[in-house]
Amino acid sequence: MTTPPGLANKLAFRGVRVRGVCMVALVALTGTSLMAWVFLLLGRGFYWRVSPRLDPTDYPPKGQEGAPSVVAVIPARNEADVLPITLPTVLGQSYPGRLSVTLVDDRSEDGTADVARAVAARAGADGRRVVLSGALLPQGWSGKVWALDQGTREAEESGQTPDYLWFTDADVSHAPWVLSSLVERAERERLDLVSVMALLRVDTWWDRLLIPAFVYFFAKLYPFPFVNDSRRRNAGAAGGCVLVRRTALQSAGGLAAMRSALIDDCSLGRLVKRSGGRIWLGFSSGVRSIRGYGSLASVWDMVARSAYDQLGYSPLLLVGTVLGMAFLYALPPAACLGGAMAAALGMHDALLPMGLGAAAWTLMAASFVPLLRHHGVGARLAPLLPLAGILYTTMTLSSAWRHVRGRGGAWKGRTYGEDSPAPPSP
Repeated sequence: MTTPPGLANKLAFRGVRVRGVCMVALVALTGTSLMAWVFLLLGRGFYWRVSPRLDPTDYPPKGQEGAPSVVAVIPARNEADVLPITLPTVLGQSYPGRLSVTLVDDRSEDGTADVARAVAARAGADGRRVVLSGALLPQGWSGKVWALDQGTREAEESGQTPDYLWFTDADVSHAPWVLSSLVERAERERLDLVSVMALLRVDTWWDRLLIPAFVYFFAKLYPFPFVNDSRRRNAGAAGGCVLVRRTALQSAGGLAAMRSALIDDCSLGRLVKRSGGRIWLGFSSGVRSIRGYGSLASVWDMVARSAYDQLGYSPLLLVGTVLGMAFLYALPPAACLGGAMAAALGMHDALLPMGLGAAAWTLMAASFVPLLRHHGVGARLAPLLPLAGILYTTMTLSSAWRHVRGRGGAWKGRTYGEDSPAPPSP
């Protein structure tokens, strides 16, 4: 049975018309994605640059008497393996003012408190530190915020009333000049909170792809220049190294005002800025995380723990995030590669979406290079940023799925969720 010539012509015309409509739609979408990348790279605080930075400084300046007092608070849960490396870097700060260190053992099961005491004894810092055994986790508190609150209250109840509180993670090491530089910046610029994004450890191929990308996405979500601008509402912080003025924290309601926060650092930044405080967030080579990830699974667990919390447990925001990430990260390489294959088959109208996709892909790859180099990774991995974007999108979906199953926020034996944050420890 043959198709009548008239019907065949109609079908061919309809096919050409459908193909033309699809090509116009693809060109429009890819062109819009390219324009979106131009806007992001030029109009979002140049988030892709490794700037601003915290660098070594002489403090206090000549002619200034003394330096503000500081209490460092280190929350630690099952951190016995890293404390021999990191704790001496806190105890050994070359800070000219009074520095006390309180490590809060958050009900660890690996002898964290004993290791901390032994490390402090070897460092000859018995007069600078306190190892505090954490109390049971109350209903409504997340574990890290509860540990920080205990350390803060211990400093106040002991009569220290420091000028600043220095919150740092147990797996973060610091160059000897870091605290002096933090205080110098806070004093010079009259800041209420100063925080530094730790340089994350990169060992394996998965680390090289995903760890710089994690910082890239963080900086895009919280552009550091916007965070540091008191005229903007953007607020954030990096929890591995945060110096906060004690009176500013009290005026903001204290840590109790953010008791259930899973993303504690950004919550603290918002808390201080919304209360009228001035905050600063930057990079530094002097603050380093020694926590190793090494595999896709370990990074996946780290992101899936809190990604859905970042979206406020909103299904609508989740859908918008997935579509937005696909539009920005998946569409350009798909249009570029698909257009190239179509052009090779003689479909020359595919050259335009191929060129638009290639331009957008080039821009996003180029913007990834500074953070790759900051982490000691070669620029050759820059074109793989779309893959990292797709993986992080999938991790966010996994985070939502874990929340639905009642496993949201699982971390070191604890599970938090929207409806029952921070249940008490057994």
